Amino acid sequence: MEKKLATYICTGCGIGDALDIDQLAGVAQKECKVPVVKTHACLCSQEGVDLIKADMEAEGVNALMIAACSPRVMYDVFRFDGCIVDRVNLREQVVWCQKPGDEDTQMMAEDYVRMSTAKIKKMDLPEPYQPEEEISKDILIVGGGLAGLTAAKEVSKAGYKAVLVEKEKELGGFQKKVAKIATFPYKDLKDNDVAALIQEVTSDANVTVYTGAKVEKTAGGPGLFQVTISQNGTKAEHKVGAIVMAAGWKPYDPAQLDPKLGFGQSPDVITNVLFEEMAQGGGLKRPSDGKDVTNVAFLQCAGQRDPERLPYCSSTCCITSLKQALFIKQNNPDANVFIVFKEMRTPGQAEDLYRRAQEEGVIFIRCQDPEVKVMGSAVTVEALDELLGETVVLENLDLVVLATGMVPVTAFGEDYAVVRARMEQQEGEEKKEEEELEVPQDAILVSDILNLEYRQGPELPGLKHGFPDSHFICFPYETRRTGIYAAGCVRRPMGVAAALEDGAGAALKAIQCVEMVSQGKAVHPRAGDMSFPEFFMQRCTQCKRCTEECPFGAINEDEKGNPLPQPTRCRRCGVCMGACPERIISFKNYSVGMIGDMIKNMEVPEEDEEKPRILVLACENDAYPALDMAGLRRMNYNPWVRVIPMRCLGSMNLIFIADALSSGIDGVLLLGCKYGDDYQCHFVKGSELANIRLGKIKETLDRLVLESDRVRFETIAITDYDKLPQLLDDFAETLEEVGPNPYKDF
Repeated sequence: MEKKLATYICTGCGIGDALDIDQLAGVAQKECKVPVVKTHACLCSQEGVDLIKADMEAEGVNALMIAACSPRVMYDVFRFDGCIVDRVNLREQVVWCQKPGDEDTQMMAEDYVRMSTAKIKKMDLPEPYQPEEEISKDILIVGGGLAGLTAAKEVSKAGYKAVLVEKEKELGGFQKKVAKIATFPYKDLKDNDVAALIQEVTSDANVTVYTGAKVEKTAGGPGLFQVTISQNGTKAEHKVGAIVMAAGWKPYDPAQLDPKLGFGQSPDVITNVLFEEMAQGGGLKRPSDGKDVTNVAFLQCAGQRDPERLPYCSSTCCITSLKQALFIKQNNPDANVFIVFKEMRTPGQAEDLYRRAQEEGVIFIRCQDPEVKVMGSAVTVEALDELLGETVVLENLDLVVLATGMVPVTAFGEDYAVVRARMEQQEGEEKKEEEELEVPQDAILVSDILNLEYRQGPELPGLKHGFPDSHFICFPYETRRTGIYAAGCVRRPMGVAAALEDGAGAALKAIQCVEMVSQGKAVHPRAGDMSFPEFFMQRCTQCKRCTEECPFGAINEDEKGNPLPQPTRCRRCGVCMGACPERIISFKNYSVGMIGDMIKNMEVPEEDEEKPRILVLACENDAYPALDMAGLRRMNYNPWVRVIPMRCLGSMNLIFIADALSSGIDGVLLLGCKYGDDYQCHFVKGSELANIRLGKIKETLDRLVLESDRVRFETIAITDYDKLPQLLDDFAETLEEVGPNPYKDF
């Protein structure tokens, strides 16, 4: 579109006191050739907004530079439909973190105006992606357990249609094997009401149910998923908009437990899962001889929180043992019940269940390393009581119940992983004769849940414990496949109350997804973003960098290696833009050329002025707000820095560094999120990819005959604002030691 640019400078919040506003306006009007430049004492007020709207109507202004506060605030006030808007952060990142009235502070503000002008000239209004085929708003739910049933019910209640697929012949998941449940308000045991939930879902006209079925193929993306479901030799096709994966869990294999816990040495040593089956079967009897149970010991964390077995806590085992102990007490108040625990964990309000067990006479023994001893038919537990400081011996036990943990079906345990690897090895060796390979009957191989037709793999990427990968802090339901939401125990270990909440939460996220996609908007984390990557295919070299580096599987490829973008899968992070060596990928409001022009429009003082320049490429999710927070606290830092926010540091293209250094800028500092197993990057891999790319910058520096100290990468969390001033000052000192960029004045 033909642009008419206007600049509006706010003088409030101390901006007018710290800067020469007339000089700043002159830079915009004379140097940057902005035809309309106005100032206002409080631009975010109704009067200020009306000023802008009047110019839009009378002057035809359609591209706005708002030089005021951070773009992270007042975004609803400075939203003008049909207009290009760029925000210049004069408040938090200029006047609140620099000396008022200082020459360097003025130069910083003027540079940001120049950079914004260069950016706006390259920007276009995003046009929402609208596929040619009709978008579906139906929701597929994989898994008919507690979380899956709840998701289906909530989807229907919200007025949407659901397709529920369960691999077993009956709905209910593990919950249908449970006699009593412990849930809010945790005052007493409740009857299992999963049958009522199943009836509610199966009788709902908005829910199509498949049992004894599996998802054979999932193609497409959000709004456009094409799903093939196989059931009893028949196939059904459904078009859905989003997917809730509530595939459930399996109990940890007790055969893998430490032998000192006694499993397999006596039929009277059972797991918490076997206890549930016995309780539902009509009562508790000693497995060895069928006699009544009067002496029972529960051993917590069986195989859990053990680096060699199940390294995490399954969250619900303590509550389950409390429930089972109370079940015994209700059936036989005179029974002796012991719970041997490392730490008693009752998340939420479940501590009331712990108090109830104490009131009923359950005895608690804190011990980190109990041992089960089996001698003939006698079963004994020895435990060093940490509170008493002496060893307690529990003799003549009728039952020892081991609290084994939850393993998501996406993980299928390390033993299954070994089986899978050996199977693949055999296939690779044309199935040479080897020892017979036994695959557990309940083993769920990685390609048996969603069967995605993504070049990046048929299933969801997982964490090191097998749970679907997501940003647990900021986006708990989202997985690394856009439009697919994990819920229930496949997402993390949880109990009944949490599973009900999880099913409802994932259903709401799926509904949000289909609604946003239907409007051409991103769902998360850049919610509402209507831009999407565009590919100039004439220059594509089929290097596959974009398809391999996209963290979300948003780009497939054809047999020749050409990228096949799937825009509804895209999260608008720009990682593909940063990956492309030919720079053929861009967004209408975010591109390599745009950022390159911003860098080139920074004014670099001559060497004899002794005013170095530092380009800071800052992740907009953590580092940029951390800089804002430093400003809010009036923390001063080096005035040589010029900050350009990145959608994700993974969108950083190496040409930015080459452009900066060849323009005479003295140093480049990259501020990204923490990466690794406990990553904080909103786009999972972006920060890590930026660091990997930076490892290849030596060639560029060598070519420019520059020192490697001129470029640095640092990880910054949003809470690290207090460290930023020192970090920036230290980098500036390093550059002073290295000396001026020899490309100055060229």
